[in-house]
Amino acid sequence: MRTTTMNSWAAAVANLQRRQTEMNDAQERLTSGLRVMRASDDPTAAARAERARALMQRAESTERAVDASRNAMTLTESALADAGELLQQARELVVAAGNASYTEAERQDVANQLAEIRKQLMGVANRSNGAGGYVFSGQGSAVPPFLDGGAGVTYMGAGGTVRVASEEPLPLTLNGGEVWMSAPTGNGQFETQVRSPNSGGAWIDAGRVTDPSALTGAGYAITFSVSGGVTTYSVTRDDGVTTDADGNPLPSGAPFTAGQAIELDGMAVIVSGAPADGDTFGMVDSEPTLDVFGVLDDLVAQFSDPALTSAQVSQTVQMGLRDLDRLTDHLQGARSMTGEVLNRIEGIQGRLDDMKLYGENTRSDAEDLDMIQAISDFENKQTGYQAALATYSTVQRMSLFDYIKT
Repeated sequence: MRTTTMNSWAAAVANLQRRQTEMNDAQERLTSGLRVMRASDDPTAAARAERARALMQRAESTERAVDASRNAMTLTESALADAGELLQQARELVVAAGNASYTEAERQDVANQLAEIRKQLMGVANRSNGAGGYVFSGQGSAVPPFLDGGAGVTYMGAGGTVRVASEEPLPLTLNGGEVWMSAPTGNGQFETQVRSPNSGGAWIDAGRVTDPSALTGAGYAITFSVSGGVTTYSVTRDDGVTTDADGNPLPSGAPFTAGQAIELDGMAVIVSGAPADGDTFGMVDSEPTLDVFGVLDDLVAQFSDPALTSAQVSQTVQMGLRDLDRLTDHLQGARSMTGEVLNRIEGIQGRLDDMKLYGENTRSDAEDLDMIQAISDFENKQTGYQAALATYSTVQRMSLFDYIKT
């Protein structure tokens, strides 16, 4: 078989071009670090890599939502911590006001300091989240959620909470009405009251539960009678029932001893001091209506009253401490909830990191280049290209004119 010079030359050129293309492809892969640069290189691996990228994009989207919730809950936790410190300061002032040696001017000074604490708490309750909203705005409010008016503080935010739009329903806000204005009254089970008339020198404590199963939820009135220097008390129920939880008649004309507990239907209260004839105290079921600002307003008004007797001061202190402790517990509960959310976020962040790592590993396995193998392939292809180049140069010299020149 005869092979023409032109045929040999064309074959050498084709081989040279093919070798050069292969070497360029190998060099491009080395530069990009990818084994699959086009879907046509490996359709199955390209599809796996695309699914892995979609998984990582979902994780990154959820991560942005998680970051927004983390920032919001961090601000919320900080605000609740500030509120707790302010309430503790208020408690210390109320304790100090109970000092029997305090003058009217000193109690007025306590009232002024409580009023300042109230202003600070209003600022905390209306704290901005830095993004045009408010930490305690519930489902959103274009204005500060708490409005201080002549009749007291009103919550203007929408009830509920705003949550991030992602697979993880994390909160961005808290319902300020529940946090600041819905603590349980009294000791959390029942609330003691001063019912008029109350002109004597007695006061009632916050009470305690002695038997939860005996609680009836009814309201009670303890009325005192003083005759011949002897003080007695009688108990009536607001609903007209005349027997206690065990079916026994309610106390009537029972002897009173100051500082001794009066026990009734799973409750125990202590009345101290010397009640006057007709003085009445009450007990009612606890309700979630205790208001931070209302409690401070009452304390300011009471300590600003120059006509307050020592017994009334003691009563104000007793109820003030009771309400402040209940509010502190309630705010601490909200703070604990935000702490739980932040702990949840840490767990979610860990899962998202794992998801992104899995996606990256899957993508890498599908399309990334084995650099050691790729370098070896590139060197082989470079050697092949150099051999093809040498062959081409040899074929180029296979001409009659080359021989004539010699």
